[in-house]
Amino acid sequence: MPAVGRGPSSRRQPVARDVALPTPEDTHAFGRWLGARLHAGDLVVLTGDLGAGKTTLAQGLGEGLGVRGPVTSPTFVISRIHPSLVGGPALVHVDAYRVGSRLELDDLDLDADLDESVTVVEWGAGVAEQLSDSRLEISLTGDDERIARLVAVGPRWERLLDSLIQL
Repeated sequence: MPAVGRGPSSRRQPVARDVALPTPEDTHAFGRWLGARLHAGDLVVLTGDLGAGKTTLAQGLGEGLGVRGPVTSPTFVISRIHPSLVGGPALVHVDAYRVGSRLELDDLDLDADLDESVTVVEWGAGVAEQLSDSRLEISLTGDDERIARLVAVGPRWERLLDSLIQL
């Protein structure tokens, strides 16, 4: 499993953890681990440069959730819904790269599916935060070794990040 480091310990600010993901396989495996822990109503916001691993992580999330695939980047269709194959929540996979504003994202009516699905928004920083006061923000960076910075917004996500320490 990938290496985990502690971020700031203050609970007044969002809790953050860094996870080292040296290979695309590690990124996928981390997504699978996280996906198995997601519930209906969860929002995950993915950020990172082109090729940073956002879709690879989303594919792992889909596998961990047990949804119908393949999970691919929805760049041109903007969003795809992947129904569960195991009786769990569907995965709503959004690519906000071509979305120019929060209003355009709002036009997708994602909040209609938010309570019953797991919503993952690639390129979501700056536009997807409006969808929920509780979310997990994941920023993927690094050239030689990818680092995922996980920021917990809300107590549910703080508990999840605390469980990372036990890995």
